[in-house]
Amino acid sequence: MKPIETIMRTAPVIPVLVIEDVAHAKPIAEALVAGGLRVLEVTLRTEAGLDAIREMKKVPGAIVGAGTVVDVVGLESAIAAGSEFIVSPGLTEPLGAAAVAKGIPFLPGVANAGDIMRGLDLGLTHFKFFPAEANGGLPALKSLIGPFGQCKFCPTGGIRQDTAADWLAVPEILCVGGSWLVAKGTPDAAAIEAAARAAAALAR
Repeated sequence: MKPIETIMRTAPVIPVLVIEDVAHAKPIAEALVAGGLRVLEVTLRTEAGLDAIREMKKVPGAIVGAGTVVDVVGLESAIAAGSEFIVSPGLTEPLGAAAVAKGIPFLPGVANAGDIMRGLDLGLTHFKFFPAEANGGLPALKSLIGPFGQCKFCPTGGIRQDTAADWLAVPEILCVGGSWLVAKGTPDAAAIEAAARAAAALAR
């Protein structure tokens, strides 16, 4: 099993985290891990992103990666911060080739057949379907799975606790990305842990 598949199979939901304040990073990670979600995607959409990765890695059991990696410079910065996997919103040949060369588990975003074929050319078979709901939802991804049954997916974007099970019922979908688990502002550890437990219970 490829390292990225092992990560994808660790929990049914990968929290997609936008951290504005580094002080929030560790408490959020502790609550998510306590609730059964060990794989944490920290997006690089904020200035706090890289430092948040460093903080979250201090939490026992957490598997911390970087999301919203869009170029080779971002890839290298994320790896230097200790990222254990990389997620991108799309796939370019330079980014894909660099990730493969680095040997880091990589989950590039795809939206259509051409994107998947570009990934396959690079030796990649595990993808983030993004933005999932805006891109046609589950019917669209099922249509893509038809010709690309050798691939595995983590749909992300617009998925909620009450719709995640529908996606996870498809064998080629190993997990989903979820941004619903952590509310903005000062983290409420009890609420985050409860949301994580509900998400972890989606495992088939």
